[in-house]
Amino acid sequence: MAIDATARAGTTSGDARVSAVPAQPAAPAVRPTLDQDVLAELYRLHGGYLLRAMLRVTSGDRGKAEDIVQETLLRAWQNPAAVQRGPEHSRPWLFTVARRIAIDHYRMQAARAQEVADETPEDHAGAHDPYDEVLVAQDVAVAMAELQPHHRDVLVELHMKGRSMVEVAQVLGVPVGTVKSRSFYAVRALRPILEAHRLAWVG
Repeated sequence: MAIDATARAGTTSGDARVSAVPAQPAAPAVRPTLDQDVLAELYRLHGGYLLRAMLRVTSGDRGKAEDIVQETLLRAWQNPAAVQRGPEHSRPWLFTVARRIAIDHYRMQAARAQEVADETPEDHAGAHDPYDEVLVAQDVAVAMAELQPHHRDVLVELHMKGRSMVEVAQVLGVPVGTVKSRSFYAVRALRPILEAHRLAWVG
């Protein structure tokens, strides 16, 4: 009778049998990534700029510069929220990421060199780090990106390319007086931007 009762319970208590089956674990949440078209637009708008900047940082090592750019875009792909304002507004964030990656690469390279040479940190306590100057210059370049194009162009030609007022006038196709005027107003507009970035204009 006990067997029959158990059998009958088994045939009439389907819900109990179902509830005894362990619940399947929930599938892990898929981390959102950046749309491929947006990623392509990021590269189109900013890839060249990032590569040029990283070439300066890496002393012309194109392979290393390209690696940094690729890693920067990979992080953008993994963090869509960081570029939610749109590709055209993402250059400062991209450069900040690229700069951090470059610093990490430099530190790892320095650490490996120290291990090979079996030197102590004190041996380089007062060593000059060329990355500092380059990275500050790149910060200034990011700040200048916020200027109006005609102001930025004048500052680039005068202070970054070292051209004279006359040469800049010829390059830009404007009178020398216009170059002087644009330079004055460009520097005046740039100062508060640099202050916001905690930098100083030394041009």
